[in-house]
Amino acid sequence: MTGKPSAPHGPTGQLATWAAALELDNVPVPIRERAKHLLLDGIGCALIGAQLPWSRTAVEAVLDFEGTGSAPIVGWGTSTSAPAAALLNSTLIQGFELDDFHPLAPLHSNALVIPALLAAASNARDVDGAGLLVAAVAGFEVGPRVGLALNGSEMLSRGWHSGPVFGTHASAAAVGNLVGLDAAQMEDALGLAATQSGGLMAAQFGAMSKRMQHGFAARNGLYAALLARRGYTGIKQVYEQPYGGFLSTFGEGHDPDASQITAELGERWETERIVIKPYAAMGGIHAALDALFDISAQRALVADEIDHIDVELSHAVFHHGWWKPERPLTPTAAQMHVGYALAVGLLDGAALIDQYAPSRIDANDVWALLPRIEAHHNEAFDAHGARGRGQTRLKIRFTDGTSLESSHFAAKSALAPLANDEVVAKYRQLTAGVLDPDRQARIERLVLSLDDLPDLSGLVEGLAAPVASPFDP
Repeated sequence: MTGKPSAPHGPTGQLATWAAALELDNVPVPIRERAKHLLLDGIGCALIGAQLPWSRTAVEAVLDFEGTGSAPIVGWGTSTSAPAAALLNSTLIQGFELDDFHPLAPLHSNALVIPALLAAASNARDVDGAGLLVAAVAGFEVGPRVGLALNGSEMLSRGWHSGPVFGTHASAAAVGNLVGLDAAQMEDALGLAATQSGGLMAAQFGAMSKRMQHGFAARNGLYAALLARRGYTGIKQVYEQPYGGFLSTFGEGHDPDASQITAELGERWETERIVIKPYAAMGGIHAALDALFDISAQRALVADEIDHIDVELSHAVFHHGWWKPERPLTPTAAQMHVGYALAVGLLDGAALIDQYAPSRIDANDVWALLPRIEAHHNEAFDAHGARGRGQTRLKIRFTDGTSLESSHFAAKSALAPLANDEVVAKYRQLTAGVLDPDRQARIERLVLSLDDLPDLSGLVEGLAAPVASPFDP
């Protein structure tokens, strides 16, 4: 008899029941297709991130004490234990701030779901592509819903790294679905995941750990699901517990809304609200870059002609993306900083891999322009709640006394997500420098036909082999 959750009609019980029972036939075809393209984007980010300098530091440090195992590390040609692989592969996906984000409940879903699923599958011979795909959808749905219950970006305003706070739930749900947990076991997995949630946003100011914090969540969610499978119990009714529960504790004094966890569950798909990034920067500052490029379409932007750039932001993005920049700026900090993004975007007309190379970050022309850029918190933007998190107004004043202005309610990629063919184009562009063309095409083909794959061996082989670094000559 299939186990039932302790309170089937509560938010925890409903979510656990849904995540455990989700099958591919329950997922509309457009959502399946979007999920495959999301996975392709995350895999592309892992391949780009695999051999970055800080990624190499992470892999070498972890392998020193974890040693080898059965779970592959993307782009390294070596394997380690499943939990360590989940940690590292997430760190690689997060390695260059190019991976997806949810605009209302900020987290990076691929960095949570893909590593945990690959790690779980490494010890299971019967996992096929369809099983991996539906499990990924379970993770894509659960993480944002838990985040919405905590009022989304409000966690960022309070100094939490929101993704690792919500993220253990996403990876636990994904792995739990993959390994066939029943609803009672899924409730335990979510309870075990919730008690491991955490992450401090001060990591953004330069710590390499910013790249790894989603990895902690991916690893912890993996543990949660596999512990629950063996009968190890977690906190029951973890979302509604009034003392020491997930929402009562992380949301204390901030009016968490447990109804968001199950609102339109199975009808409204968070999978299609996940944003694919066009820029290698923190998602909250994408609207500022959109505004900059809008203005550059009206007038060629020359650094010597810029008197001042002023950018107005919501509370969450201002505190997440602005502080007085000091040289040298680490790559982590540069990708979080709206001033740097605007400076390099103006100078180069782009904000991708080359713009965040260490040598570019420390270039004199960037640091000559940065003092003329300033950000402010516009309290009126906060009235829109999570939906207004990305609201931005950019004004450029020129030395000739004229000025130009552009405003966006949110990033263009959030209001009109990249189409599937644009996601494929991004994958091809990013990975062209680190993979040979045949391997690049093979991985793309396997991911986009995931629901037809009888096993994952070909995909895992394609991901595991060593790759080049985008920064290597």
